[in-house]
Amino acid sequence: MHTTSIQQVVFQDLGQMDYQQAWDYQTSLHRELVALKLENRQRASEGLPPLLQRHYLLFCEHPPVYTLGKSGTDANLLLDEKSLEKQGFQFFRINRGGDITYHGPGQIVGYPIFDLDCFFTDVHRYVRSLEEAVIRTLAEYGIVADREQGYTGVWLPATGWLPRRKICAIGVHLSRWVTLHGFAFNVNTDLKHFQNIIPCGIADADKSVTSMQLELNRPIDVEEVKAKLKVHFSTLFEFEFSE
Repeated sequence: MHTTSIQQVVFQDLGQMDYQQAWDYQTSLHRELVALKLENRQRASEGLPPLLQRHYLLFCEHPPVYTLGKSGTDANLLLDEKSLEKQGFQFFRINRGGDITYHGPGQIVGYPIFDLDCFFTDVHRYVRSLEEAVIRTLAEYGIVADREQGYTGVWLPATGWLPRRKICAIGVHLSRWVTLHGFAFNVNTDLKHFQNIIPCGIADADKSVTSMQLELNRPIDVEEVKAKLKVHFSTLFEFEFSE
């Protein structure tokens, strides 16, 4: 059911939002898109023109939280429940792909709620497109980034004594070709919080995590990064932003 007209995407910057609240909001939007998709199928069977499908791109920042994907294992969380509470972390088991990751202040968390029937029905291409939006954004700051064979996310190459470094984690879930969850992009993130987990379940000694702030040795204007990300998303997915 691919369409040829340019798609309209509603952008919402939710600011700092509790993880459960953001998850509930994503879920409500997902249901909205699925319901409209099913209604359009019914309209097509009746010879009626389709209603315009709405898509959403959400940006937010979470208080410190660890999330464990459906393919992850509890062993990759290195804190017990009491330690989590004492240090002020939340913990959620969720239905995205991937293992465990951290969300917190200084990070851009992006949740595209897209009906891929209106773009392309290819999960691999979808994940590569999320990665590419971040790769192109980093390039504008002079940071060369790429992909790691066998893993999702965006990585920086090993240089000198520095190992391969992950700067953006990606974990998605699709139902009826409508997307949920998304990416966590380390801009000014406190990286010491990754020490409480085995990030994404990757324990390799030659891999680490990083942030734009660490790589450029200065605080980064998060709003500027968001603006650049939005442009690359609209280019890669060939959509327009709408109110």
